[in-house]
Amino acid sequence: MSTPDTTARLPVRVFGGPTALFDYGGLRFLTDPTFDEPGDYGGDGPVLTKTAPPDGSTAELGRVDVVLLSHDEHADNLDTSGRALLAEVPLTLTTPGGGERLDARGMADWETVELDRPTGGKVTVTAVPAIHGPESREEVEPFAGQVVGFVLTGEDLPTVYVSGDNASLEVVSEIAERFGSVNTAIVFAGAPRFSVLFDGKPVVLDSAQAAEACRVLDANHIVPVHYDSWAHLTEGRQHLEAAFARAGLADRVDWARES
Repeated sequence: MSTPDTTARLPVRVFGGPTALFDYGGLRFLTDPTFDEPGDYGGDGPVLTKTAPPDGSTAELGRVDVVLLSHDEHADNLDTSGRALLAEVPLTLTTPGGGERLDARGMADWETVELDRPTGGKVTVTAVPAIHGPESREEVEPFAGQVVGFVLTGEDLPTVYVSGDNASLEVVSEIAERFGSVNTAIVFAGAPRFSVLFDGKPVVLDSAQAAEACRVLDANHIVPVHYDSWAHLTEGRQHLEAAFARAGLADRVDWARES
């Protein structure tokens, strides 16, 4: 068995918001598809205002084998265009509740799915904990719903972490204990806040926490997402750049944008 190259950067394309496309083990994965135009979007909870168009369209995706959907209940993680796209994708992995609401496979914490690679072998996707708010899961989920993250592994492949809408560094430490260092961390950030929830504390990692999460994971390749295009996101790229610089991780960050 050869050793994975943990220095090479996994090619990733970010389309804005939480949406990123990457190839892994010969399969194409897409995170939280959001391709709608700017406007106000409803759903469970407050109305969300999208402020910028996506950096690309669904026509540019090509084949998508798997959608890694952190949750389906908020329009900034799954919008109308994203829902339509799910019907065209062979497999969507998401929360247990999302598995009941969608034509998708819901996954509990630490549950695994093995996917066949086109050239032989397997990609293992492990569902990992995520908490969509600053308190315990029991306190957060009645208001913000379930969220799931993912870790991808495979023989001769580097480890990839997709955080989903997680606000808990304790959860990140649990993941690091299980998997050790990761090569690529697709980390959701943006410090989204709502005055009516949790005293206005962020419901996803703020910039300093995102940098700390990547330090805990010893991530060699960091791809921030979920920091732009929505009015409730309170910390953007400049905040992340400053936080990663303070943490000594600036050279590991990849914005992965086409424009």
